[in-house]
Amino acid sequence: MMNLGLMDPGFLGSLTSYDSDAAVYISAVEVADGQALETGVKDAINAFVVGCKADGIWNAIKASCIMAGARTLAGALVPLVGTAPTNFNFVAGDYNRKTGLIGDGNTKYLNSNRNRQDDPQDSQHIAAWVTAAPNNASINFIFGAGSGAGGVGATHLAANSSVWVIRHSCNTPSSPVGTDNIWSVPNLVGINRASSSSFTYRRNGGTTTYPRNSDGRINADLFLYSTSPATIGSELTDARLSFYSIGESLDLTLLDARVSTLINTFGAVIP
Repeated sequence: MMNLGLMDPGFLGSLTSYDSDAAVYISAVEVADGQALETGVKDAINAFVVGCKADGIWNAIKASCIMAGARTLAGALVPLVGTAPTNFNFVAGDYNRKTGLIGDGNTKYLNSNRNRQDDPQDSQHIAAWVTAAPNNASINFIFGAGSGAGGVGATHLAANSSVWVIRHSCNTPSSPVGTDNIWSVPNLVGINRASSSSFTYRRNGGTTTYPRNSDGRINADLFLYSTSPATIGSELTDARLSFYSIGESLDLTLLDARVSTLINTFGAVIP
């Protein structure tokens, strides 16, 4: 049953000091949770939204969830921006308020309900905050649109223990091999395309540019913890994620800093 305190004028008035977009989101999360969030959690969310606007990256975010902070899984899947994701098989026990939502590498994934064609071919990004590395030794898809084999316009952000497979509206993957703890966590991983001839990729606090031409945008939704069409039992990840963002081109370094502060603040203020 919903906590009747959510309807008290005094409670509603407590959001008036926040940015309007932050206030709408906080209110929706509290309704989904059935109770109010702690002041420190609400302050952190507001600071994140205000900071993204100050950085000039807010308007580029078209679909996003803060999968932490909320008291319940239902609250965690309330969209910060855009359409809510469709939940496939996640349950309450998979969610932690401080560290996010953990996959099982087998049956659990989200459909972001953001089609790859919703964003311009040469202005787009995907990003996720990984709080726990996968145990699954096979390929782990953080994001995917199009089959794991690729294809024209496919988008993938995936890795196993040593190789990243990254595509952004292109067929040819970029697979950098590194020894610098490929699953260093917590960490923002993301891809940003701002031109037809290259894209940038961010992980472990660094950004690399890859010369890969865009060759279209596949007509498919972006999935998280998997790729589409979801191959149950293969190529899913059991990593834990606490944030994702999809949309037009933005500065991944700025987004990284804002998400890092948000998740770290949750860790400090949530009992």
